[in-house]
Amino acid sequence: MAGPRQQPPSSAAAKLLLLLTLLPLSLALFAFLLQWRGGGIDDPISRWSPDESHKFPGMDSSPLATVGHSSSHSPDCTSLFGHSSTASFPYFKDLNFNFHADLKPKICVTTSTSAGLEQILPWMFYHKVIGVSTFYLFVEGKAASPQVSRVLESIAGVKVIYRTKELEDQQAKSRIWNETWLSSFFYKPCNYELFVKQSLNMEMAIVMARDAGMDWILHLDTDELIHPAGAREYSLRQLLLAVPKNVDMVVFPNYESSIERDDVKEPFAEVSMFKKNYDHLTKDTYFGMYKESTRGNPNYFLTYGNGKSAARIQDHLRPNGAHRWHNYMKTPNEIKLEEAAVLHYTYSKFSDLTSRRDRCGCKPTKDDVKRCFMLEFDRAAFIIASTATEEEMLNWYREHVVWTDRALNLKLLRKGILTRIYAPMTIIQGLRESGIFGSIIASAQGSLSKDNFLASIESSNSSRVSSSIQLDSRKIGRDRVSKSSARKALDIDISSDESAVPPLSPPLIDEDAQSEA
Repeated sequence: MAGPRQQPPSSAAAKLLLLLTLLPLSLALFAFLLQWRGGGIDDPISRWSPDESHKFPGMDSSPLATVGHSSSHSPDCTSLFGHSSTASFPYFKDLNFNFHADLKPKICVTTSTSAGLEQILPWMFYHKVIGVSTFYLFVEGKAASPQVSRVLESIAGVKVIYRTKELEDQQAKSRIWNETWLSSFFYKPCNYELFVKQSLNMEMAIVMARDAGMDWILHLDTDELIHPAGAREYSLRQLLLAVPKNVDMVVFPNYESSIERDDVKEPFAEVSMFKKNYDHLTKDTYFGMYKESTRGNPNYFLTYGNGKSAARIQDHLRPNGAHRWHNYMKTPNEIKLEEAAVLHYTYSKFSDLTSRRDRCGCKPTKDDVKRCFMLEFDRAAFIIASTATEEEMLNWYREHVVWTDRALNLKLLRKGILTRIYAPMTIIQGLRESGIFGSIIASAQGSLSKDNFLASIESSNSSRVSSSIQLDSRKIGRDRVSKSSARKALDIDISSDESAVPPLSPPLIDEDAQSEA
């Protein structure tokens, strides 16, 4: 009996070949029909038209809203960022940056800076992303040059204050000079002079912030970024929104950058490892790993370790040095955050050694540097930068600043002394890829000139600050009493005499041992 008849192998192969031929043709035809009819598919990439992509999200009042791309901008400015002025990064487009409308609280940052655009722009727009709406920039040096200041003036929410003779004359009349809390820093060079200048600038910023209806004010240097960990979103605004109403000031402990290379050029974009603050570690961990963490340096941190603070805008607010705020009429209610921090990118570039040296005229001796610098590491770095060769400086920098021992790094990471933080790097890289920095520089061609800006603020900001400060004195003295009478009232107030908080080093291991003895 014959078995079932089998299909020849050649016939099966032919059908498979036909199927493989028809399938891609069918898919291609389907794609053509979708494109011809519009498809009804919303492609998120195709929605980003060049006409809109150059604007910073939500900043309709910015010059970017009306000024298009320009090829006539200075090439040395845009080359700082190495990207086209055309934005292509979409993730910030739908965020609401119209801070002056309905977002609460309104947060401002004040700084005294001589940095260039390559540092200021990433610093500023990072803080815009996390919720800061207004910046009071007291500029000198490179930051006050026409090429830089014109760009800064063109940015929405930025007030640029130049160190003019009028400003110095105005600050010479400040009540601070007649009080005791800052007096130990008067008439000293370098860091002490900067500390007094920052305090005077902060005093003026308080008045401008109050007039602008701000809710919170922070003083930050342009090598510091707020890290709003612990908030419901990665948002400084959300973080401060959750602060109880009875709290006047919020302290952000600082983390210090721990660079792993000696050739860092853009710290915000290249540094992800930080050393945690004492306040965010257990006592056993801090002191147990103290010697391995310091690596022969004078202290656990290279520079300061007492953080920075934000203050709620209210009557009688005053600075208390660059790190804290105070109040003339009461002892402020202050809290310290358990997760959020200030990321301090200190000595993160090798050039920071010589730049600090060039800003100070002190002699490179152990005795003279004490007149100029408050912290031990700054003194040692100044002496090395002033006396050593380039090669010797680099070797010293690698030994004292750069974290090249991977085994030690891993150990301290596991112990929690060191930590990785990527959010600022990611945000700033996204801003850079969006082309916002190049767009800002290109749009600044039509902004106010420095001379016009100075003329406009002479009769507004400066005069308003001066009159407001005098009015505060009369309020404290009541009923238009003389300044001397107001001063007597202030002298009685114990809280106003509390000394300014300088940059302080973290606790020493010997200090702790003595306290427990």
